[in-house]
Amino acid sequence: MANTYSSMIAQTVFAVKYRNALIQQDWKEELFAVVGNLINETDCKTLIVNGVADHVHCLFGFKAKHSMSNVMKSVKSKSSKWLNESNYLKSRFEWQDGYGSFTYSYGQIDQVYNYIKNQEAHHKQVTFLEEYETMLNKYKVDYEDRYIFNEPE
Repeated sequence: MANTYSSMIAQTVFAVKYRNALIQQDWKEELFAVVGNLINETDCKTLIVNGVADHVHCLFGFKAKHSMSNVMKSVKSKSSKWLNESNYLKSRFEWQDGYGSFTYSYGQIDQVYNYIKNQEAHHKQVTFLEEYETMLNKYKVDYEDRYIFNEPE
């Protein structure tokens, strides 16, 4: 739309189905590159994608003409398809339903970027559930416990 201008930075967080630790060190960088490219294909601008064995964080520039749900639907479905076709895993790979989405100002980019960059070190001290609930509470997101990503069974 003419004369529409926006500047939005979003972080999304999504987990492997059942929070299984399936993302393996030897191919995770390739997966994260695929996720970043898929974000770019939606006409958003990837800043960083990183995570650990059971979840992923994405930081990207988001355009007002998109809906976050459409971007995430595309990224998650196409990345799981790519992973299933890559034959890195013996079983079928799926992402957990849903995701968390949080927005930031340009002044916060470096801090959030470094936070995402250092996920391995971060998760030596904090569990994913602690991290996720902290983010939801910090940004005053109403949520129901029954829909929070559960501990693996």
